[in-house]
Amino acid sequence: MIELPRTIYDDIVRHASEGGKEEVCGVLAGDRGTDGDPSVVTRRYEAENVAETPRTRYLITPEEQLELIERIEADGLDVVGFYHSHPTGPARPSETDAAQAAWPDHSYVICALDGHPFVGSWRWRGDGSGFEQETVALRSGQ
Repeated sequence: MIELPRTIYDDIVRHASEGGKEEVCGVLAGDRGTDGDPSVVTRRYEAENVAETPRTRYLITPEEQLELIERIEADGLDVVGFYHSHPTGPARPSETDAAQAAWPDHSYVICALDGHPFVGSWRWRGDGSGFEQETVALRSGQ
């Protein structure tokens, strides 16, 4: 399970909507749950999507990713996972998402915008089993 404050959930939807037909992306930080404990997101860090085909892919440069990780750690937080948008769906990880996932036991949050905005989350298992859908629990406040 991943716990998102309502404000961060709304910020992800807003960021995705602002991206229009291009995917947006960012890093989620807080307390990464292990051994069945939920991950708790307390902050969201937007990143620039530098993919060659941003309508169907997202990519954070290694330099920006390192900078964001250092900021997260300096803030005393853990990397919980990543988020990105699927402007035209699907409301689940794509084959490309699975091929590029590189952070085992971290959450990959997707905001799909085809129809009503949908925010779902999947943990990358990295053991060959792929993504496992997890419950998104909304919390009030930050």
